[in-house]
Amino acid sequence: MAAGRAFLGAPCSSLAAGARRLAFASPLPRTLTPALSCGVRGRCIASASSSPDAASSPEPYVLTTPLYYVNAPPHMGSAYTTIAADAIARFQASLHPRLQRLQFLTRLQEKNVIFITGTDEHGEKIAASAEASGRNPKEHCDAISSSYKTLWADLDIEYDKFIRTTDHKHEAVVNEFYSRVLDNGDIYRADYEGLYCVSCEEYKDEKELLENNCCPVHLKPCVERKEDNYFFALSKYQHKLEELLTRNPDFVRPSYRLNEVQGWIKSGLRDFSISRASVEWGIPVPNDTKQTIYVWFDALLGYISALLDDGEQASLQQAVDHGWPASLHLIGKDILRFHAVYWPAMLMSAGLSVPDTVFGHGFLTKDGMKMGKSLGNTLEPKDLVERFGADAVRYFFLREVEFGNDGDYSEERFINIVNAHLANTIGNLLNRTLGLLKKNCKSKLAFDSIAAADGSLFRDNIENLVDNAKHQYENLLLSSACETVLEIGNLGNLYIDEQAPWSCFKQGGESVEKAAKDLVLILETMRIIAIALSPITPSLSLRIYTQLGFTKDQFRVLRWEDTKWGGLIAGQVMSEPKPVFARIETETEEDAQASSKAGKGGKRKHATKDL
Repeated sequence: MAAGRAFLGAPCSSLAAGARRLAFASPLPRTLTPALSCGVRGRCIASASSSPDAASSPEPYVLTTPLYYVNAPPHMGSAYTTIAADAIARFQASLHPRLQRLQFLTRLQEKNVIFITGTDEHGEKIAASAEASGRNPKEHCDAISSSYKTLWADLDIEYDKFIRTTDHKHEAVVNEFYSRVLDNGDIYRADYEGLYCVSCEEYKDEKELLENNCCPVHLKPCVERKEDNYFFALSKYQHKLEELLTRNPDFVRPSYRLNEVQGWIKSGLRDFSISRASVEWGIPVPNDTKQTIYVWFDALLGYISALLDDGEQASLQQAVDHGWPASLHLIGKDILRFHAVYWPAMLMSAGLSVPDTVFGHGFLTKDGMKMGKSLGNTLEPKDLVERFGADAVRYFFLREVEFGNDGDYSEERFINIVNAHLANTIGNLLNRTLGLLKKNCKSKLAFDSIAAADGSLFRDNIENLVDNAKHQYENLLLSSACETVLEIGNLGNLYIDEQAPWSCFKQGGESVEKAAKDLVLILETMRIIAIALSPITPSLSLRIYTQLGFTKDQFRVLRWEDTKWGGLIAGQVMSEPKPVFARIETETEEDAQASSKAGKGGKRKHATKDL
């Protein structure tokens, strides 16, 4: 399900005439009520298994990343999606009650968040990758899935659910879902012959291929293949999908992605294959073990099976009861068709509600060029984290890439942005203010922040910016939210430079009181920055917050409402001033020359230095 998987194959329209309808020997168990809405917002929890308490609990905010394809370790594109999802989850929701064990996780809205990620582990390409690595498919999937979990931990990503499509609970949900769609008359069997790209795992139209029938994505020749497969009747849902987009234009975001989806639907929908006869590594088709369920019909259901708790009965209804439909599917734009066309049609067929929103973000480039192993310009997230730290990586990509559009990585720009924003504007402001407080007030606040701001326009300006940041977070404008929080820091720097409290302390008399109040104003501003920036840079925010005299436990329970002015009290003791973010220092030209003479070559190095 990760970025890079191409579109599914589909039979030509004449296939329908020769299709053979299937039916199970036994009737489908009616565990799901037909009254469940199709394409209409609703939580689909009106089942006999639902408890009275469930109806009164907060409505969950279910957020998902793609389930990443495990043909290779995670790349920067999948890391970017998951960083963004983590930032949205941290802003949106209070800590999920089943995950109290997580530490240092701050959720900033009074909602019950369920942040889902995971790995897509079935299919021909997975089997081929496993064979190439000398492992069996399960061993290969275990290793690659583990590498995702390790990277997410390194990036301070705190998910609530991690689903693997090889999980037993997932297979049970897929089987029930398949059976329900079949019972609705939307699955049939037919032959299909065409040119097949193994890397894309799809049949290609000849008109889209390059010379020698090469796939335009992978530049490898497609192979002739004829298969007897099962197909999903997507064409049956053309009008319902058109109605969905008309009734709910926010179903696909940003708006220009909606235009793409509308174009696909308007051009006419074709039924698509949902099984493979030649692929052993997958979930067997119910009642036909000679075929396996095609990866997309399998993987998309991970969003539902992930809702199940470990150890509970694995059923479609039970999973739905835990919070379906999803509030937000966050995906790369290359898999938009599957999520905005195929997926809602599948859900409608099964009698389930569609998600609230599918958001398709752009791609990352490096130095203005598309990244690829053949070009030797790949960007490894693990390397970036090891060199620069999670906060720097999270901040740069969420700040520099306007969410929804393509974005570019340049190492020089990365270093300049991170140093200017995190080390200078934010880190240095805190460090020098705490230094002045230690020198002149023995690190103790002489006033609370309410009293210090009495009659000051500075407080009003900060509060207006906080309101702007909240609006931006709510509308997934993550880059704008970063800019707004940085503007708060800029106001703080401008204020302290203009008021010059160091001079006021030297003057003595009434000027000392004013200077002491000014320091409180700046430290209250830093407290607000720590909260407002915590979805983006959680570790940096924690370091700021604890230097202001608070504990880790207090940080963990913060809410967005805590950005309201007035969090510091008179007599509160601040911690010893210590740099919260180390500048990234590049080797000087002289140092590079010296290193070269010493036999170390002229390779550029990076080091960190405290402020």
